[in-house]
Amino acid sequence: MVDVLDNKRAATRFRILVQIAERQPAVSQGEIAEEVGVTSQAVSEYIRELVDDGLVEKEGRSRYRVTKEGVDWLFQAAGDVRRFADHVTEDVLGAMGEDSAIATADLREGDIVSLSIEDGLLHANPGDEGPATGVATTDADAGTDVGVTSFEGVIELEPGSVTVLQVPAVRSGGSREIDAETVTDHCTDADLVLATGIEAVVVCREAGTEPAVTFAVGDVAADAAERGLTVTAVATTDAVGRVTDTLRDADVSYEVLEG
Repeated sequence: MVDVLDNKRAATRFRILVQIAERQPAVSQGEIAEEVGVTSQAVSEYIRELVDDGLVEKEGRSRYRVTKEGVDWLFQAAGDVRRFADHVTEDVLGAMGEDSAIATADLREGDIVSLSIEDGLLHANPGDEGPATGVATTDADAGTDVGVTSFEGVIELEPGSVTVLQVPAVRSGGSREIDAETVTDHCTDADLVLATGIEAVVVCREAGTEPAVTFAVGDVAADAAERGLTVTAVATTDAVGRVTDTLRDADVSYEVLEG
């Protein structure tokens, strides 16, 4: 794992590589120095190291380009930053703030509640018997939304998984090449069905299932799996890579099957 938050040098290296990617191929070391807050000499030394490490290639005087290895490094480093930011906003600041939940019974402001995730949604149950608790900040009838704060403990949640079901593009036969029964089986067993690509939407409808989402399927699938849901994402062959890249970046378990 590339941890750009571990020390100042790693963070500066990350920022300079980002600046090169934004400005390539014509790269002004002076402009990068001003943007990052270091000297031009320091930028020059960093760029030389990046070239030596194979993350940047020099094409001529003041002309640089980020290599494939450099792009991969940036993706990995950016993922570390995103995960840390998620930890701060969700785990740290979230525990200090207020969130909403569905009340499973009548609640009153000040009641202690135990928290759980059901169908991907936060639920507040009366009492403090669960591993994660909070305090109701509003009155609420059963089945309505209730404010919760003063979070303690960890919610027990078994991570979900994603099955990506490939559908050929129309030029390769499209929906006509898919066994509708196979699609039905995978969709019936899923908590959430998503589809990306016209061929994939048609396959779902022919199998008697209307996909819940047809855009940003990778992001939705990752979020749903992190909330414990079992997801079937039906995707045309051309779109499978975008879905799996997002799932991989989010560290979500998935498998890809032929339709």
